[in-house]
Amino acid sequence: MADDYFKGRGSQIKSGNKFLKAQYVTDHIEGLDEPLLENPKTQIFQETPKKILNRVDSPDLGFGYSMNPYQGCEHGCVYCYARNTHEYYGFSAGLDFESKIIVKKNAARLLEQELLKPGWNAVPIMLSGNTDCYQPQEKKFEITRSLLKVLAQYRHPVSIISKNSLVLRDLDVLQDLASDNLVHVYISITTLDEELRRTLEPRTASSIKRLKTVEALAKANVPVGIMNAPIIPGLNHHEIPAILKAASEHGALNAGMTIVRLNGSISILFEDWLRKNFPDRFDKVWNQICSLHDGNVNDSQFGRRMRGEGNIADAIHQLFRSSKKKYFAGKTMPVYDLTKFRKGGMMSLF
Repeated sequence: MADDYFKGRGSQIKSGNKFLKAQYVTDHIEGLDEPLLENPKTQIFQETPKKILNRVDSPDLGFGYSMNPYQGCEHGCVYCYARNTHEYYGFSAGLDFESKIIVKKNAARLLEQELLKPGWNAVPIMLSGNTDCYQPQEKKFEITRSLLKVLAQYRHPVSIISKNSLVLRDLDVLQDLASDNLVHVYISITTLDEELRRTLEPRTASSIKRLKTVEALAKANVPVGIMNAPIIPGLNHHEIPAILKAASEHGALNAGMTIVRLNGSISILFEDWLRKNFPDRFDKVWNQICSLHDGNVNDSQFGRRMRGEGNIADAIHQLFRSSKKKYFAGKTMPVYDLTKFRKGGMMSLF
């Protein structure tokens, strides 16, 4: 690994932003007296949004609403589709995404306002859907915990997906929700190869720690599954059986998967990362990703974009189906109990 490689960061460049009229670039590196980029320190920005719930119209996501207490994510997963959203704030999808973190301290109050509306009916809300709600800054700000407390108060269903073992801090609230079948937790496990994980997802919990998190949630009777995502041919596709086997043995009740797609600026970031970390297999991996999406590294068509198509995609799905059938036979996540919702809040008890 080169001396100028930014350890602890997934992206190694500050990608362009199509919304900005002017920006710094390194097109003519010979004209620079010193490097333009350095490993940035994390900066915190506060936002006071007018709403926290986002209606999700995408038919292939399987949930109606999401809420994101943070924008940007220190985890630094180089493939993360959410990186592009940082450009709306005037930042880059690259190093800015994982070093300039936007926090929404008023999230819990906004959520309660939504749940108190007369027309609101309980439907599971996804936490987060965009950036990880248990990313490192959550340890300090506890915004996710405050959201879970509101949901528990109103007995409202929620689904959580995270790569961080910090979710166990909130085991008390999760057990309370689970007692009424109001919560599903999914732990994302991309690889069991720690060397790959440290470069692909540099500030996430180790794979062993994630499996231990699955085990702890299962022992506490909190319904837990895993997402084996994203599947990247040539890097982690061969790990599917081992990941599903380990997850099931640690108590997971379900497993899902998605195939990698490099939308927007992610293609630039991932290409740079792949060349620097796996120069010997760059062509193989890049071409196989293209084969998943009809010759492109991205596909935006609903129903196909996260599944891929073609021979390699078919082989991946067949391997996943056979592994799930073998290791998750007879297992299933409990159905949400939507009847527990306290419409109108605590006053509905009287």
